Amino acid sequence: MATININTVAAAILLSVSTTSAFTTPSSNIFRMSHSPIDSERRRQSVQVMMAGGFLGGIFGGENSSNTVANAATSTGSNAKIKNSGKGPTNEIIKKVNGMNQRRLGGSDIIVSELGLGTQRWVSSDFNAPNKDDIFKFMDFAILDNGVNLIDTAEQYPIPSDGKKAQEGDSEVAIGEWMNARGLSNGESRKKVVIATKITGGRNVTPKNIKADCAGSLKRLGTDYIDVYQLHWPARYSPQSNWGQSLAYDINADKNPYWRGLGGPTSFEDLCLAMQDLIDEGKIRGWGMCNDNAYGLTGCTRAAKALGVTPPCSLQGDFSLIDRKSEENGVAEAASPYNENVGFMSYNALAGGMLTGKYMNKPAALDNNERAKIMEALENPRGRMDEFGWSRTLYRYRTEAAQEAIVEYSKIAKDAGMTLTELSQRWTRQRSLITTTLVGHSNIDQLKESVNYFTKSQPLSDKVMWEIDRVHMKNRLPIFSSNRVGKDWNGEGEIGETIP
Repeated sequence: MATININTVAAAILLSVSTTSAFTTPSSNIFRMSHSPIDSERRRQSVQVMMAGGFLGGIFGGENSSNTVANAATSTGSNAKIKNSGKGPTNEIIKKVNGMNQRRLGGSDIIVSELGLGTQRWVSSDFNAPNKDDIFKFMDFAILDNGVNLIDTAEQYPIPSDGKKAQEGDSEVAIGEWMNARGLSNGESRKKVVIATKITGGRNVTPKNIKADCAGSLKRLGTDYIDVYQLHWPARYSPQSNWGQSLAYDINADKNPYWRGLGGPTSFEDLCLAMQDLIDEGKIRGWGMCNDNAYGLTGCTRAAKALGVTPPCSLQGDFSLIDRKSEENGVAEAASPYNENVGFMSYNALAGGMLTGKYMNKPAALDNNERAKIMEALENPRGRMDEFGWSRTLYRYRTEAAQEAIVEYSKIAKDAGMTLTELSQRWTRQRSLITTTLVGHSNIDQLKESVNYFTKSQPLSDKVMWEIDRVHMKNRLPIFSSNRVGKDWNGEGEIGETIP
C-alpha cells in the first residue's frame, strides 16, 4: 500500500463531505455535516472510498489504481442496507443470449438486453396501437426466442387512454397476464424477465405514494417484485421534465406554489429512503429516474451514499441522432462508471417516427400549407406526427434544423447500404452512455427489424460514425432550435412551454 500524508487525507475527507452536502437541501441534516463531528465509521468509509479509486486513487497509486471502475458504487459497501450496488461497472456486457448482448444496469446485478420493449402505446386508444394479441406475440418473439429480457412500462400507460377503450394501468395488466400465461410471474422463471415501471412524477412523488403506487403496479403486474422502479419525471421542477423546447432553468417556475407549497418537493434524502424501504421489503430490486438531468442524477446518488442506502441504478431519457443532449450536458459524465456508475435507458431513438424517413417526402399533417393535404394526412395518418394532438406535442422533432439533419442522415444511411431506421438504432446502440434502448413497435415486422439491428455483430464503421458527427456539428441541438418564434409569443414555445 502506498505511503500517504495524513494531513492530505484529512483535507480530502473534509472536501468529500462538503461536496456531498452540496447536493442536498439546506434544511437537511446532511447539509450540516460539514459543520458537525464526523463519526469514526464515516471517516473510515471516506478513506476507503478515496483510496479505492475516486479522485485520490490516481494520486496515491497502488496496484489497483488503474482498474477502479468496478468500485464506483462501493462507497458504503460495508453497510448492510446496500443490497444492490457496487456489483460492477455499468454497461459491461455480461452475456449474449441468442445474439443479443445483455449489459449491467448501473452498479446493480440487474442485467438488461441492449434492446428493450417500450410499451407506452400497448393496448392504447391510438389508431394503430398494438392490441393484447399483438403484444403477446411481441413478448413471445422477443423474450422467449431472441434474447430480449427488458420490458419498460408505467402506471400511467397506455398513452393515450380514453377511459373507455383504454385506461391507465392497462399496459401493466396486459404484461402481467402474459407473464402469468407463460409461467413467468413468480419463482425462478421470473428471472427471465426484467420489469421496469414508473410512478407518476411531480408532486405525486412522496414517500407515502411511492409505497402505495408500487403496490398498485405489483398488483396489476401480478408479480412479487419489480426489477427497476422509476420516477416518470422528477419530483422537483426541472426545465426538461416535460416535453417542449425548454432548456433554461427558470427560477420563477421553480418558486411556483405547485412546487413550493406544502413544504416543497420531496427531497433527495426522503426519496432515497423510501426506495430503500421497498428494497428492504423485497418489492423492488433497484430504482431509477426518468426525464431528469445531471443535477438530479448526482443529487440522488450522493444523497444515497451519504445515507448508506442503495443509489439509483438507472436514468431514462430521450436520446437519438437529433437529440444528443445527454452526451453533452453533463449526464454522460455523471453516469460514467468512473463517476456515479448509473445506467442509461434511452427512448425515442426514432424521434417519434421522424428517423424512419417516412415524413421526408410527404410532410407531417400540420407541416403542410394546404388545407386539403392537412385533412388527407389527418384522415389517413402514418403515425403520431399525422395526429393533431401528438403532432403539436412532438413538434420539436420537426424543426427546420431537425429535418435538415434527417435528410443528411438519410444520405449517410443510403451510402452505407442501410435504411435510416437501421442507422438510427445501430448508432444509438454504439454510444458509450447507452445501456439499453427502449423501442416501441406497432406490429411484429417492426419488432423483427429492431431485433435484427440489435443482433448485428459488426458495429457501424468509423467512417459512418464520423460522417454522423460532422452533421451533428452543424447544429448540436436541432430539436431545441426554432426559426419561427413569433415576436408576440412572449417567452412561450409552441405548446405553451417556457422558452428558452
